[in-house]
Amino acid sequence: MSDTSTAYEPPVVVGVDGSEHSLRALEWALGAAEGLGVPLVVAHVRSEALQLGAARIASLGTAPELPDTVARAVRTLVEERGHRVPVRYDSLDGSVTDALPAAAKGARLLVTGSRGHGGFASLLLGSTSRTLAMTAPCPLVVVPHEARAAALGSGHGAGRVLLGLHPEETSDEVLGFAFEAARHRGVPLEAVTALRLPPPQGALLAAPSPALQVPPPLPLAEEADDLMGEARREQEERLRPFAARWPGVKLVPVVVPGDAAGRLVEGSRDAGLVVVGRHHRHRLGSLLIGSVAHAVLHHAHCPVAVVPPAAAGSRA
Repeated sequence: MSDTSTAYEPPVVVGVDGSEHSLRALEWALGAAEGLGVPLVVAHVRSEALQLGAARIASLGTAPELPDTVARAVRTLVEERGHRVPVRYDSLDGSVTDALPAAAKGARLLVTGSRGHGGFASLLLGSTSRTLAMTAPCPLVVVPHEARAAALGSGHGAGRVLLGLHPEETSDEVLGFAFEAARHRGVPLEAVTALRLPPPQGALLAAPSPALQVPPPLPLAEEADDLMGEARREQEERLRPFAARWPGVKLVPVVVPGDAAGRLVEGSRDAGLVVVGRHHRHRLGSLLIGSVAHAVLHHAHCPVAVVPPAAAGSRA
């Protein structure tokens, strides 16, 4: 149910439920829509009780529209704040994990908070956001809750864009999204490739018997420089066509030893957006987001964009 029409242009869609987490996501999404110059769709999935009540009334042959108090309250907040782009308010039926992806088909972005109503305070990422990260038809941005968020007060364009890049696995859609995000914001793009190096030779424990000795699975540490050099060459080759397409973006390529997720989480403390990719469908049909994306979603201090392969909204 909508109350304001907008001219067709792929919008930013934000899911709200009235919680503080969703209101933080709403503020970020409104800034993103204004920065992109596209409409904002504020989507609220009505509670099961409200959906059931509406269905019972309809079965009696009358169809008075039950008020969506959450949508009304959110609308009041947005109108009091003011906005520079068209805003539409949608009340949706069904489950949140089905209704929001349906509403976001063809959207530039789908934005949610890290948790909603009913979440335990100890949880870093709600089940809804976790599911949407695997199923959203467009890039999903998860805005962290206040307890672990970097300062969002400087707005949509604040802070560099931080890209988690695996030269062989990261899709073109992810790179294109990251470059375009940096261009829109007018900020640098830091592309981080992390490489796990073998331990130093002295760290290898001696086997109790020569018969039990196992050759190390990776080259010894003296070859670390060669491995790092090869990683830099692979990264540069992967980034080259995108750097040529977005010459105005200041690119900061980084290749570091260690854990990719840890580096991205630490870097998120002063970043404006972290961009990671979502895996293709598994051969058994299930959807995966990968261990790096999973860890970053749980622990990042700034909004995280999870970009699916062949993302319809990769221009944001």
